[in-house]
Amino acid sequence: MARFEVIEKLGPDVKCRCTDPGLLLPRANLTIWRDGSVVRERNAMLPTISSKDWIDIDFGIAEGVDFIAVSFVKSAEVINHLKSYIAARSRGSDIGVIAKIESIDALKNLEEIIRASDGVMVARGDLGAQIPLEQVPSIQQRIVRMCRQLNKPVIVASQLLESMIEYPTPTRAEVADVSEAVRQRADALMLSGESAMGRYPEKALSVLRSVSLRIERWWREEKRQEALELQGVSSSFSDKISEEICNSAAKMANNLGVDAVFVYTKDGYMGSLLSRCRPDCPIFAFTSSTSVRRRLNLQWGLIPFRLSESDDMESNLNRTFSLLKARGMVQSGDLVIALSDMLQSIQVVNVP
Repeated sequence: MARFEVIEKLGPDVKCRCTDPGLLLPRANLTIWRDGSVVRERNAMLPTISSKDWIDIDFGIAEGVDFIAVSFVKSAEVINHLKSYIAARSRGSDIGVIAKIESIDALKNLEEIIRASDGVMVARGDLGAQIPLEQVPSIQQRIVRMCRQLNKPVIVASQLLESMIEYPTPTRAEVADVSEAVRQRADALMLSGESAMGRYPEKALSVLRSVSLRIERWWREEKRQEALELQGVSSSFSDKISEEICNSAAKMANNLGVDAVFVYTKDGYMGSLLSRCRPDCPIFAFTSSTSVRRRLNLQWGLIPFRLSESDDMESNLNRTFSLLKARGMVQSGDLVIALSDMLQSIQVVNVP
């Protein structure tokens, strides 16, 4: 927003000349450059999570939030530390930890951070202040792809529709930016200033939704095929079976042109594996856990429901058909693929 050149050092202070005037807001993030590169040592000793952050984290735990996002993550250590803290403070809690990638330090430890977290946010505003601007698009795509490979949801955020903070319509360049994030198959897009302090928050959300839906429809109509080959992510033999079932179900869904995929999942893992495959049809996920249902909303293409399951797959299907038909989400004659992590099964059925 503004740029200054240090012209003199005065003890612990510096005297600066403003070279690019702009509006300097309170609590603005400062990035210090020297000889064309970021001075990384400037905040090396500062904690990623401040004392006030810990107070906010305690409040979030007490209120039962679904996710806690950590800013300026430098390594997996802070993610693991926060997870241990949450586990100690809230036994049996399902609170997930989102790592915000917004510093050059995070990029150097990207894979370990993604593996440790429950999801990632590409915070392009601050990230773009620490790396050359022309690198932001390729870095964004790299993060999105790595998250998908490691089966972690990824959110693209910051400045998607920045002009709508002041104006009722976005620029065409912003629409193209949103379209690119959708084409990269990110799990979610997030508004920041547009909804936090903008004059047109509802219109901004409406634009974000309409552009996303149109690009996804265009993707399906054009029958675009992805070059991304997914690697195995499961460690246990049981999870490997679930992964193979989901990979096969996604291919079947595309080849048969099915109308929907149903996935019955206790912990949400099979739902996330199916979402990772990005099939060309809606994915309806059914779980008995309220917290799992809420968290699955972050995954690409998943429409989660809370439904008590039985060991009888036929009974589960009949109850599901009734639920979705009543909501107009499926209709008689639709072709559906049904998966279950309890039975580790896959079926192809017609909606009665």
